[in-house]
Amino acid sequence: MKECAHISAEACEYLHVHPDVIEKVREGMPPEETLYDLAELYKVFGDSTRIKILYVLFEAEVCVCDIAQCLNMTVSAISHQLRVLKQSRLVKSRKEGKTVFYSLADDHVRTIIGQGLNHIEE
Repeated sequence: MKECAHISAEACEYLHVHPDVIEKVREGMPPEETLYDLAELYKVFGDSTRIKILYVLFEAEVCVCDIAQCLNMTVSAISHQLRVLKQSRLVKSRKEGKTVFYSLADDHVRTIIGQGLNHIEE
C-alpha cells in the first residue's frame, strides 16, 4: 500500500491500493488474446449496415440479392459486409445450385444484438 498524503492526487501514482481486490480482478481477467478477440468481435457490430443485415437474417435465410433489395443497397456492398460477418463467425452460408443463402451462425448473435438493444433502450 502506498499513500501520498503530502502530494497532490494528480501527481500520485496510487492513493490507496487494495491488494485483495487487485488479486481477485487479476485472477478473473481473461488472457490478453481473449480480450483482443472480444474487442475485435464488438468492432464488427460497429457498422450499422452489418446490424441491418443481421436484422434481415433474424427473419429468414436469404441470398445476397434479397438482402440488397431489403436494404436498398448494391449487391457488391452487401457482399462485402457479409464477408466481414462470415469471417467473424456471425453468419454462415450454404449453397443451393448457384445461389448462396445466408443465415445467422447461431442464437448467440440474436442474444448479443438483443442485449445491446435492451441496454440502449433503458
